[in-house]
Amino acid sequence: MANDRADMSGGKNPAGKDSAIIADLGLEAATATVEEHAGAGEHHSGCDCDSEHDHHHGYLDNKENYLKRLRRIEGQVRGLQKMVLDEKYCIDILTQISATSKALQSVALAMLDEHMSTCVVHAAREGGDEAEIKLAEASDAIARLVRS
Repeated sequence: MANDRADMSGGKNPAGKDSAIIADLGLEAATATVEEHAGAGEHHSGCDCDSEHDHHHGYLDNKENYLKRLRRIEGQVRGLQKMVLDEKYCIDILTQISATSKALQSVALAMLDEHMSTCVVHAAREGGDEAEIKLAEASDAIARLVRS
């Protein structure tokens, strides 16, 4: 997964929903969110970009890779459910939970990376309140990732 981070450097989930999606593993919601915000130059809720600018969420360049990784994680979670149903050994389940968490963390770090290099850089170039808002959002996202 270390190489996955290198090729998918992160965008921003609109309206700060990233922690809810991560917490729930609501991958259908994650997929819907990506698809709803797929058009470059459209107005995106939570991002304050507008049609005058040619800015889009950073993760869109790697959207298919993110979806592939999230589907793989979804499969891992289903595997965990099956392990519990099959009454597998506790430590084996915990090992798989750890691997699944690590995979999700890797996706989050890649999205954060892309968010910093696209959305935050774009806002910093524009300056003003938007730059401060994007920096505060990034700082909050980092704090959530560190706590998780």
